[in-house]
Amino acid sequence: MNLLILKSDQISGTEAIVTGRQLEHLLTVHQATVGASVRVGELNGLMGSGIITKIDNHSASLDVLLDTPPPAPLPLTLIMAMPRPKMLRRTLQSMTSMGVKSLHLINSVRVEKSFWQTPFLSESALEKELLLGLEQSRDTLLPKVHLHKLFKPFVEDKLGEIIADSYALVAHPTGVVPCPVAINKPTTLIVGPEGGFIPYEIDKLEEVGVEAVTMGARILRVETAVPALISRLFPS
Repeated sequence: MNLLILKSDQISGTEAIVTGRQLEHLLTVHQATVGASVRVGELNGLMGSGIITKIDNHSASLDVLLDTPPPAPLPLTLIMAMPRPKMLRRTLQSMTSMGVKSLHLINSVRVEKSFWQTPFLSESALEKELLLGLEQSRDTLLPKVHLHKLFKPFVEDKLGEIIADSYALVAHPTGVVPCPVAINKPTTLIVGPEGGFIPYEIDKLEEVGVEAVTMGARILRVETAVPALISRLFPS
């Protein structure tokens, strides 16, 4: 945990109260004691520092000063075919730590129906993984996740509005156009399921103005492809 993220109900004036997982981390990992300083941030707000004024096995009290804005988000909207639940968790953390603030999970022929039944799609479960990504990267702005269980209606009715005024790309294993590098402009990136979208789905995406690009001959797992593509499009 590189940043202790506080929700608004944990903060009263300049005092913050920490319990649960965050307290356990302070005690076991940081081995924090009274007087120790830790990096803190308010969820969707400013970052700063906190001085521990009291700590025991039940709670910790911090005197906090929040005066620093979080890192600027990437100008990127990520659209991803619903992956396997375990892969989803890892991808949520990595894309959040890299600065993605808008994610659309969509369906595809190669997405198993059972994937949509996972409890990892509950609001609380999604928030847990997103918070882990924010803590890792020292950020406070929580990404928004949108679920679309039907591919064709999403493409025909919603995708055009999403990609408006952005560079729209779909990563496709059999594409011939190399993925661009360091574009640094508003972008919509679409990543398919394992093995990629079927030809019909690629055709539908191209009909609304999405360009198919490739990272090369190797087919990567989604959890590897997403950070690799983001790093290529927006190198630090």
